[in-house]
Amino acid sequence: VQLVESGGGSVQAGTSLRLSCTASGFIFGSSSVGWYRQAPGKECEVVFRRDGGSVYLETIADRFTVSQDDAKNVIYLQMNDLKPEDSAVYYCAARSMGRGTRLGDTSCWTDFGYWGQGTQVTVSS
Repeated sequence: VQLVESGGGSVQAGTSLRLSCTASGFIFGSSSVGWYRQAPGKECEVVFRRDGGSVYLETIADRFTVSQDDAKNVIYLQMNDLKPEDSAVYYCAARSMGRGTRLGDTSCWTDFGYWGQGTQVTVSS
């Protein structure tokens, strides 16, 4: 199983980006999925989690939207009105395993079994 994030970049505040999470060897379908982000020196944040219902991080809930294209087996994170504090490495994750583990080299603690290598988002003011 491999998850690959893409779509990150360096943008000005107020603009938009759409991150993609493409899976191989795994079908997103109705599986639990999530987006995390971590900035240097900051705590990991769970941007979004779908596990039955969907929950967004409060600070981005009115600007970010997650969608899914089943035909392409891709999860998207649409980020609008980006702010400098949104700068971070963004990770997608999938399939809750019911036990916690560290997400890669981050300080994120996750119960998802699959995750990608992350994509950098840098927002300048």
